[in-house]
Amino acid sequence: MIKFSLSKNMRAQKDPEFGDFLLRVGNGEETSDIEGNIIIPEEMVVKYDNEEDSMARLIDSIFPSLSSNAESSTYMTTRAILASKNEEVDKLNDKLISMFPGEARTFQSFDEDIDDTNNNYEEDFLNSLTPNGLPPHKLVLKRNCPIILLRNLDPSNGLCNGTRMVCRNFKSNVIDAEIVFGQHVGKHVFIPRIPLRYDNQQSTGPNNS
Repeated sequence: MIKFSLSKNMRAQKDPEFGDFLLRVGNGEETSDIEGNIIIPEEMVVKYDNEEDSMARLIDSIFPSLSSNAESSTYMTTRAILASKNEEVDKLNDKLISMFPGEARTFQSFDEDIDDTNNNYEEDFLNSLTPNGLPPHKLVLKRNCPIILLRNLDPSNGLCNGTRMVCRNFKSNVIDAEIVFGQHVGKHVFIPRIPLRYDNQQSTGPNNS
């Protein structure tokens, strides 16, 4: 058996206190209760009253003064809210984009079951599905909002899975974005509408573009 001891958190270098906390958790050194549950410091906890108010409080603690900082690439791309389930991510995204200044543009997928020769599955039903690996049916964007690429489109030009960008403009079938991290930082790229296919062992699901 090989044991590893964490010595440095590369993703929390600008917040050494939080980085030290994560290292103590990873090394099993953080204080826990009699059941072995880690006690999270009070200053890291957002008080819960109800879902709506608590979500707003969480967003405000991570993205303070959102309206006045919305055009800052550094502000938008150096903070994030993580969630354990995709449905919670979708709720947070919807809430954040509604608070973001500017006019929204909604992009919708065109879904079809390529093996459904009898048209048993209507498009509205396919739109409601959220299979693993495919984005939601609706994508709502505003200018200057942060976006993350989920596919390898053109790695040599910085368009790979996980590339962080800021939306600068959009048309009906293309998104004008600026890369904000890595060796291609500052480069403007165009993200077109693309076909995505979902397959599993039992069926071939919707083709989501």
